[in-house]
Amino acid sequence: MGWTLSDLPFFDARHRALGERLAALPPPAHPEPRGAEEVARRSRESLRWIAGSGLLDIVVPRADASGARRIDVRALCLVREFFGYHDLLADTMFTMQGIGTAALWLAGTAAQQQRYLDRCRAGESIAALALTEPEAGSDVAALATTARREGDHFVIDGAKTLITNAGIADHYIVIARTGEEPGARGLSAFMLDAGTPGLEVGEPIDLIAPHPLGSLRFDGCRVPADALIGAPGQGFKAAMAVFDIFRPSVGAAGVGVARRALDEALGHVRQRVLFGKPMARLEGVQARIADMATDTETAALAVYRAAWAKDVTGGRCSREASMAKLVGSEAAQRVVDAAVQLFGGRGITKGYMVEQLYREVRGMRIYEGASEVQRMIIARDLLA
Repeated sequence: MGWTLSDLPFFDARHRALGERLAALPPPAHPEPRGAEEVARRSRESLRWIAGSGLLDIVVPRADASGARRIDVRALCLVREFFGYHDLLADTMFTMQGIGTAALWLAGTAAQQQRYLDRCRAGESIAALALTEPEAGSDVAALATTARREGDHFVIDGAKTLITNAGIADHYIVIARTGEEPGARGLSAFMLDAGTPGLEVGEPIDLIAPHPLGSLRFDGCRVPADALIGAPGQGFKAAMAVFDIFRPSVGAAGVGVARRALDEALGHVRQRVLFGKPMARLEGVQARIADMATDTETAALAVYRAAWAKDVTGGRCSREASMAKLVGSEAAQRVVDAAVQLFGGRGITKGYMVEQLYREVRGMRIYEGASEVQRMIIARDLLA
């Protein structure tokens, strides 16, 4: 049992080579960490392992001959599918190096890129994006954290919550309201180093599955004016551009989880004897396995179609990205739930992989925009 590259029409030679490279890597899975300190330690260890494997080049792209930095979304999705199959904590650390630097390599100055990107690509610096707030999750336009200009500085006040890598990150990209216009058009993006006076990290937030998560508070937090990423009022645009890139990869991680759950279920029903014969010979079990496999492959097609579209066009692919995130995360939930059902009591017993997957998969339908938000984006695009 192990992850292998699917034979899909959206890959070229470099993606197949990446798939072979990933399949040859030793599985990164470790015993599930317990407690915030162990989660933080494992997160750092995972990032060092990923950096040593050379995979961070995919999410922190180098400049090409023209000076542009472009991400290969199909490669991003392949790596996330691999980590989804083996270790979702490693998937988190891999992905956040991209999400926590994307605004920089999309719109940052040369000085900002030089200061942060190489260290993040080497795994020497941990990145984070501070977007979600206590009263503003999917409704980005309702963000209340402010950044007011005072001479050569901006002063940031407010609070963020459910921030991945809070407390272990070396820097944060903070989305705050600068007020050029009402709503989403009045948001800007800033670089903020950990340890900046006025930045307070709250207690870790304990989820149903291990995740380095916490809250942040800004109390008169002063950053130099050159910490602004891009133009004032472009923070929402930058965040949406990041989601266009990374939302399909959430679906890819879901495909990896689904493949692992399916493999676990196949192994179980082949060995388990029920009513005097192997479970695999029961028609009801066969039907469940067929549905799981079909769900998984359908999700893979949606994910890699969206990734291919983004790579080929280079433009906005919000509808395709939302479809990939929606289909991939929802399919993963169904496939894992089916695996738990096939395992019976063992499926909800600590120590079994499907029990761990059941806890880990649930967040995929919420983070980076809940499934309801993805449906809204898809419908609005179709009705526009």
